[in-house]
Amino acid sequence: MLYGAPVSLEIRAEGGATRLTGRFPYGSETTLGDGRRERFAARAFRSRIETGENVFLLAGHDPEKPLASTEAGSLTLRDGEDALHIEARVTATTTWANDALAALAAGLTKGISPGFRVRSGGDVVTRSADGLLRTVNAADLFEVSLVTLPAYDQAQIAARSWALAAAEANDAGLHRVLNRWRA
Repeated sequence: MLYGAPVSLEIRAEGGATRLTGRFPYGSETTLGDGRRERFAARAFRSRIETGENVFLLAGHDPEKPLASTEAGSLTLRDGEDALHIEARVTATTTWANDALAALAAGLTKGISPGFRVRSGGDVVTRSADGLLRTVNAADLFEVSLVTLPAYDQAQIAARSWALAAAEANDAGLHRVLNRWRA
């Protein structure tokens, strides 16, 4: 499933790379459709982050457009009680990175969105007069994306340029893994 949040953006031209910082807040609800809401519990993404498994920053959930990764050292994630905290260093060394940074600068990209798969037994669905509420307690995080139409309204991301040489990484199996949970 694909979810996101709007962007608050600041760009400063200081050379080489753009530093993105953001957060995906826990405890916030979003409406997924008629009578269906969702929220993430604190530290829902801790599993893959704590084990150091590779996670990507992508442009628009496209595994062919990586912007940063934990394995390459260009993406840092911290799963806190309040939010998933994100810091990435992105260089415009590819056409898609240049396009993603330009979309941020123009205000066309509206949010961040985690790409994940809920772990077995990792969610609880409750019924109320308002419909169904799914609380995700444990999910495997594979990527975080810059998106134009986010589902969550409370996240923020900021961008700053600074001088830095960034390495890029790719995971051949990522495309297959990510497409398993796509609708």
